[in-house]
Amino acid sequence: MARHIENLAALKALVGEHIGYSEYLEIDQARVQLFADATGDQQWIHTDPERAKAQSPFGGPIAHGYLTLSLGPVLLPQIFSVGGIAMGVNYGANKVRFMSPVPVGSQLRAGVKVLAVDDISGGAQVTLETTFEVQGAAKPSCIAEVIFRYYSA
Repeated sequence: MARHIENLAALKALVGEHIGYSEYLEIDQARVQLFADATGDQQWIHTDPERAKAQSPFGGPIAHGYLTLSLGPVLLPQIFSVGGIAMGVNYGANKVRFMSPVPVGSQLRAGVKVLAVDDISGGAQVTLETTFEVQGAAKPSCIAEVIFRYYSA
């Protein structure tokens, strides 16, 4: 269950803290194919399971790195919510690294550490160290500083 943070001031008090993990999400071939179709990235390591099993160094098809990163809006609300917010918008990402593959059929989760909460007109700019992890993998699949702007209600 998501951790409810009362307001932006309470979120600011959590700077430097790891605030939790999402549930695991299965990364199936259908999701990978939908992402490939949406982006036009049809590289065979993602979309051709038989060829990927036979020829790729990963032993089978893998998710696109940007698919992994784009799952933040699915996984982060499972970790936390902030009260008193009218809306939030993506502002960008810093230091994005794709450190290990996400094999099709694997279970992926996200973890969040609050790096910064900076006041802006009408709300706050929030920087989160977001780590995407495959269940049982030795190292994270992706680490990124994800930036949101939250506007007060």
